[in-house]
Amino acid sequence: MFPASLSARRLMAPLAGIAIVLLIAACGQSKEGGFHGFPPAAVTTLVLQPRTLPATYEYVGQTAGSKEVEVRARVTGILEKRLFTEGGWVKAGQALFVIDPKPLQAQAAALEAEVARARAQLAQSDREVARLKPLAEKRAVGQKEADDAVSNAELARAAVKAAEARAAEVNLSLGYTRVTAPITGLSSRANKSEGSLVTANDTLLTLLWQVDPIWVPFNVSENDRLGLERAVAAGKLTLPKDNAYDVTIKLTDGSTFPRKGKINFSDTRVNPTTGTYEMRAEIANADGALKPGQFVRVALKGAVRNNAIAVPQVAVQDGPQGKFVYVTGKDKDGKDIAVVRPITLGDWVEADGVNLWIVESGLKAGDTVIVDGIAKLQPGGAIALGGAPGAAPGAAAPAGKGTAKDSPPAQGTPAVKDGQKDGTKDGQKDGAKDGAKSTSPAKS
Repeated sequence: MFPASLSARRLMAPLAGIAIVLLIAACGQSKEGGFHGFPPAAVTTLVLQPRTLPATYEYVGQTAGSKEVEVRARVTGILEKRLFTEGGWVKAGQALFVIDPKPLQAQAAALEAEVARARAQLAQSDREVARLKPLAEKRAVGQKEADDAVSNAELARAAVKAAEARAAEVNLSLGYTRVTAPITGLSSRANKSEGSLVTANDTLLTLLWQVDPIWVPFNVSENDRLGLERAVAAGKLTLPKDNAYDVTIKLTDGSTFPRKGKINFSDTRVNPTTGTYEMRAEIANADGALKPGQFVRVALKGAVRNNAIAVPQVAVQDGPQGKFVYVTGKDKDGKDIAVVRPITLGDWVEADGVNLWIVESGLKAGDTVIVDGIAKLQPGGAIALGGAPGAAPGAAAPAGKGTAKDSPPAQGTPAVKDGQKDGTKDGQKDGAKDGAKSTSPAKS
């Protein structure tokens, strides 16, 4: 038993010496490289310059007909027929419903007879006046008798007009038994079926929408409008004159409607219920591709941002205190390091096919922002500069620069074998770990 323990101790002694040598070597390498013994992270940088960028504003809207009509019964009666296809196109003047006309036809016939009787009485009164007038001039009859004849004739004339008015009213109601479309457009379903009792000026029969052009009302919050006004006053933003925006409609599936529109209404008051300003876009829709009631996104283009500072979307990171980017800096030895810079972002824009964030504060012209190679960065960590400083925001780095593969290896690090290993297996593992840590600007 004792000889075996002695042999184990003799075997462990060389292994301990090897471990000490490896630890010393690792410490020496960490002094020359970056964090945890890694070489300085190769990064691509970008020098920020003020730019003139287009500004696009999007709002949620819902399509509506440029004319919306409630078709209601104008006489009381039984609904006899429906003469249109529900949900289809109808033309102005086209018959939609028929309400039973028979009761009104009977009233019209009775009133026509009343008109005829009144006219006969008027003729009789006129003849009586014609007979008595020359006799009254010869004093053959009393003046009162002649005056009464004239008055009776005038009363008969008034009775004729009253009878004709009642007949016209019934004939008008008789015409309302045939319900016609007041506009050309799309129809809704019929709310009443044949045989139903409908009431004058109350029963809703169907709805009609004129969809060419179609309207898209949308609301702009008071805060958004105040922000736009402040930006215009500060010279940071230029809006199109008289709301002459190019209006683009985006559908719910993400596609863009092929025809553009214009703004045809902008309210000057704040809605007290919603606290928003109402605006309305108008879109040509001759083929009826847009239907009333669709939810869409309204994109307003035509505004311009002046002297804007923008960074590529990939350069922006999230931290406990909000958004930040890495900028280049120097340590006490004059070496390049990554420095965390908190920023305040504005709108998201697209320019030259690149997604950009407008920076409201935290960056200025001339700052050098790291836009690639961020995964292995640590706040205050050493970096190896690459890319093309001064390139436009979002511009790609020249070939052969700005990537970890093509950057020169750090001193004391094998140029090919170990670099390939770190960039594949171990590099991916440590890079993911360090990348998660790099989102916290509080560690800088």
